[in-house]
Amino acid sequence: MRIACTFLRGVGAAVACCAAVFVCSAQEPGPAKAEEVLQKVCGACHTPQSVLTTRRTRAQWQETIDKMVSLGAKATDEEFAAVLNYLSAQYGPNAADAAAATPAAGAGRRGGRGGAGAAQAPRPASSAAGPDDKHVVDAAAADRGRRVWAAECINCHGTYARGSDNGPNLVRSDIVLHDRYGNEIGPFLKKGHPMQSGSASANLTPVQIAELSHFLHQRVYDTLRGSPIFQMHDILTGDAQAGAAYFNGEGGCTACHSVTGDFKGIASKYDPPTLLGKFLNPRAGGRGGRGGRGAPPAPGVKQVTLTVTPPSGQPVTGVPVVFDDFDVSIRDAAGEYHSWTRTPGLKVVKNDPYAAHDDLLTKYTDKNMHDLLAYLVTLK
Repeated sequence: MRIACTFLRGVGAAVACCAAVFVCSAQEPGPAKAEEVLQKVCGACHTPQSVLTTRRTRAQWQETIDKMVSLGAKATDEEFAAVLNYLSAQYGPNAADAAAATPAAGAGRRGGRGGAGAAQAPRPASSAAGPDDKHVVDAAAADRGRRVWAAECINCHGTYARGSDNGPNLVRSDIVLHDRYGNEIGPFLKKGHPMQSGSASANLTPVQIAELSHFLHQRVYDTLRGSPIFQMHDILTGDAQAGAAYFNGEGGCTACHSVTGDFKGIASKYDPPTLLGKFLNPRAGGRGGRGGRGAPPAPGVKQVTLTVTPPSGQPVTGVPVVFDDFDVSIRDAAGEYHSWTRTPGLKVVKNDPYAAHDDLLTKYTDKNMHDLLAYLVTLK
């Protein structure tokens, strides 16, 4: 009997050991397998270069994955966990530079993992994670991209990518503005596009495409205030009388503003470019204008607030901290935190001081904006 029990205990231990090995191997796939999973999960919508161009903390990679899930990414929990572990290990803030090699597009499907000749994605100048929706220009890569531009693109699109008689302005191109490290420009060129040397655009390498992307985004940023080469031109081209008519009539500005009240002397406070930005985007200057997680607004920026009325109880007004389809939480003027689960009986009213400005963005014509600015600069 003791022999039988000993045998069964041995079998049980062996089974438990095998199960543990199986679970560990399933939870922690090797780099090669994890790379294949990454290609499977992310490669349907992204080139590897677009995914692996910045380093992020584990929490930031988790936020990125959560965002992709909300946009429709499909995978099992085990696959998402494998992707998170791989990205955190290979593309975390402290990952070795040697881990930065990007697998060639489609390599996971072919079984290769970036052998001889495989392309590596150029990295931004900083290894820290930048804003989620901003292309961080690598100046050295942009300089290399300039050579491709001069050889293949400049005759049609101009020295600064602002177009010519032979080709459109790429600084305002939707493809360029949505591109991140070649993920939009690359597929476009792979389909075939005329180049001045006569070569096929499909033959451009992933590295050349990424460098071209850096060059084009550098040209986009050169048009923004703060660029070392930016020069503000005269924007006072409108009709002040037409602007006054728009302010007092169609624009509906007098519903909230008065030239003898809050707008008195406004032209003495701001230069024309700043004044233009103030009425086109009055939220600018702080997250608090959008009610970002209860943060205080920047000076002069009003806050979005929510008024929440429970089925039985008094209404409570405060700055939104969480506001989605499932939960709402606010912080009131006294700093007290309130939270509710969204139910049919819970009434939530959004108080947005800039709602009228948002509505006007879909109605303004170019003439309206310049006429209104021409009028506002007379209010000194």
